Amino acid sequence: LNETAIETQDSFSKLGISFTSYKKGNHLGSIYFTDSPEYRSLTQATFIDLFKKGLIYEDKRINNWDPRLQTTVADSEIEYKDIESTFNYIKWKVKETGKEILIGTTRPELICTCGMVIFNPKDKRFKHLEGKTLITPIFGKEVPIKSHPLADPEKGTGIAMMCSAGDLSDIQFFREMKLKPVIAINKDGTMNENAGFLEGLKIREAREKIISELKKKGFMSKQEKIVHRTPISERSKAEIEFIEMPEFYLKQVDIKDKVKKISGKINFYPKKSKKILEDWIDSISTDWPISRRRYYATEIPLWYSEDDRNKLIAVPKSMKYFRPWKEEVPKDADVLKNGKIVGTVKDFKNKVWKGEEKVLDTWMDSSISELFILNYKRDDRFFKKTYPVTLRPQGKEIVRTWLYYTLLRGYLETGKACFEDTWIHQHILDAKGRKMSKSLGNVIDPHKLLNDYGAEAIRLWAATEGDLSRQDLSCSEERIRSELKTINKIINVSRFVFLFKKPNKKPKLTHLDKLFVDYIEDMVLETDKSFENYDFYHPALKLRRFLWEVFASHYIEVIKSRAYNQENKFSKEESDSAKYSLHFILERFLALIYPIIPQVSTVIAAEKKIDLLKIEFPKSTKINSNLKLIDELMAFNSEVWKKKKDSGTSLRSEIKGIKIPKNLKDFEKDLVNTHKLI
Repeated sequence: LNETAIETQDSFSKLGISFTSYKKGNHLGSIYFTDSPEYRSLTQATFIDLFKKGLIYEDKRINNWDPRLQTTVADSEIEYKDIESTFNYIKWKVKETGKEILIGTTRPELICTCGMVIFNPKDKRFKHLEGKTLITPIFGKEVPIKSHPLADPEKGTGIAMMCSAGDLSDIQFFREMKLKPVIAINKDGTMNENAGFLEGLKIREAREKIISELKKKGFMSKQEKIVHRTPISERSKAEIEFIEMPEFYLKQVDIKDKVKKISGKINFYPKKSKKILEDWIDSISTDWPISRRRYYATEIPLWYSEDDRNKLIAVPKSMKYFRPWKEEVPKDADVLKNGKIVGTVKDFKNKVWKGEEKVLDTWMDSSISELFILNYKRDDRFFKKTYPVTLRPQGKEIVRTWLYYTLLRGYLETGKACFEDTWIHQHILDAKGRKMSKSLGNVIDPHKLLNDYGAEAIRLWAATEGDLSRQDLSCSEERIRSELKTINKIINVSRFVFLFKKPNKKPKLTHLDKLFVDYIEDMVLETDKSFENYDFYHPALKLRRFLWEVFASHYIEVIKSRAYNQENKFSKEESDSAKYSLHFILERFLALIYPIIPQVSTVIAAEKKIDLLKIEFPKSTKINSNLKLIDELMAFNSEVWKKKKDSGTSLRSEIKGIKIPKNLKDFEKDLVNTHKLI
């Protein structure tokens, strides 16, 4: 295991995240690695099936390019950032009239790739230019000027130059207008021969040089500082460029409506989170580029005939891990020509085969995690029995990648939705409410929190701080530390209960005991419904309040003398009622809070020979107590304690002049004994 895997495993074990084994295996619950040969073999097997079905194809087109990582990236791997830029107003000449017009741009280095100039059809200022020709400054190239709704009359001068690959709208425009793109940027981020005198310069250098030339030759009218919404690589944070290169694509545009329909069969928690997915699916306009130019990733399992690359492709059959860059082509591999099988490699004895060197996008691996876990293509009987999986919990920021790609791949493999439920959660922010990032230096080390406070305090804090499915939470060590008090309270209350042996048979409960037993029984139904909806926030708040304010502060204080019964003021049945109720309420409490803090509740329950992992979740029972009496009882207790405190007497001292309210008469014996009322 590498250092990261060891740290992750250490965190998982401290958090109590359970695997059937922390060693790799072939059974449900085994730990697995997405870069293992076993996992990669499944990724490749699904690629092979999709390739043979014609759902994966190779094409040369303009793609998002990360100049720092030197690889293509998908739209879903792009984020946007507002960056200061310069809007340059440049003089262009109308060929037919010799008049000048101004065009504003932030990318003057791309003038050499301009294919058309456009204005909005509703913009009357430029109707006289329809069908005319413009001469590009410095480069002297003739380009047509036409009306098109993509032009924004409010942006710049209202006229826009459309470059081959300035941004996504440019690329879509060139496809729509069937214009041949001219690419001026190399994959290493330098200008090529199409950029003329800018060739060899880096993009920013080229921008500075052409601005200097435009000024020198009188083409620059004016400049303005603006903030420009710029596409950024999610991984490297480099500004995205658009480069024409051959890549492999997985078809998604043609089936995105089917994926959207399949997603309708999944329960989303909260419901509104489904819109994140639907909005992303609606925005998809190109197929998914799945090939990358990296070293460490799952290899694309294809070989090509060196003298006939575009016609003969060898595709292996067996489900094993292939490394085409270093392995010979399997002799039984199918040979495809124009998408159809025309034989096997051994039928083409005189051909020399070369393996594909590109690798797959890591999301091609991650998007089949549930298929791998359920032994897809390895144990058909088990897979059919267990698919689809119950739940996909995940962060909101990777809905467009992990969730969407998993739904897409699951649908292509099975024709079904791969999850029954999806729970989307928000972010844990730093103490100042900022998203954690390496650049800000505000990443909170989970190992430190685990070592300082333990998993249960962190978990209880996360559950009670806010509803993580609906809002971001700011991480506060002080508030996590305070939850240690709650954990200790649970332990101390349990120790008190364990002082008494639980009666073998349920005795007749006193009115007071039945009231508090019914109180926690009433919490069962509400808690169960919340957990069914993956709502941990509201149960956590209510259970914590019950522990501190109801159970420990009032119930135990009122009945502890009856449970001890050292002065024999109560009958054995009355004392047994208190003992039984203490154990019952504790057991119910542990069962209800177990999904939130499983470690401490498991340890305490084990003392009572109860396995919370195996027992059935409590079922709600009909109650007939007036639960409002608990609030009245607590108010009465607080009033008595306050009077004693105000008078400077001990809480164990006798007190005169206190009248028990009529509604609390059924509890008179306990109250008189507890407060020493005379």
